[in-house]
Amino acid sequence: MSNVARIGGVFFRSNNPAATAEWYRTHLGVPVEQWDTTHGATLGEPGHEAVWAAFAADTDYFGPSKQQFMINLVTPDIVATLESMRAAGVEVADQIQESEFGKFAWAVDCDGRRVELWQP
Repeated sequence: MSNVARIGGVFFRSNNPAATAEWYRTHLGVPVEQWDTTHGATLGEPGHEAVWAAFAADTDYFGPSKQQFMINLVTPDIVATLESMRAAGVEVADQIQESEFGKFAWAVDCDGRRVELWQP
């Protein structure tokens, strides 16, 4: 089984992502920017960054559930991780999405939360 290497990000729903971003920027110094409809920041040292992102309360990015947050986990081999999870009976998405940031896939944990896997 391919293990996860680190947390790649924490994504959460917000009733007002802009106000939430401003609160974190003002009170904690988080360098939040607007990314399309999301407000986010990349934190950490190069090669070990993590993303903090506030999504609109009605986002469908977290899947069909009403979960309030989603964790992004970095894996060195997304295919092996998904194969191992499928073999263990875990619900995983059928497709791997690729972008300029790497490969992304999703699984559902034992509590029904969507978890994002990322291979940079």
